[in-house]
Amino acid sequence: MDFKEYQKAARRTAAYMNVGNNFIYPTLGLAGEAGEVANKVKKIDRDQKGVLSDEAKKGIAKEMGDTLWYLATLATEFGLSLDDIAADNIKKLASRGDR
Repeated sequence: MDFKEYQKAARRTAAYMNVGNNFIYPTLGLAGEAGEVANKVKKIDRDQKGVLSDEAKKGIAKEMGDTLWYLATLATEFGLSLDDIAADNIKKLASRGDR
């Protein structure tokens, strides 16, 4: 699956108020899910002394998937393409390296 397909599939599963005219919901969801990723990593550091188990990795992957869904949904709300966002980001990072 590529970003374009994922973004379309994510949109089909969007079930919040005013889909297509509500960037607030996916923005807040994105922040919340990113926080959940960070919290799981924090607990690995605290409880597992930084040792990453397969179970913890699976849990983090699920939260990363939720984060991706909100990012894709937010991009769609703004009429943006994840493919373009990703490509522009790589160009930006490469230009930093060139400088």
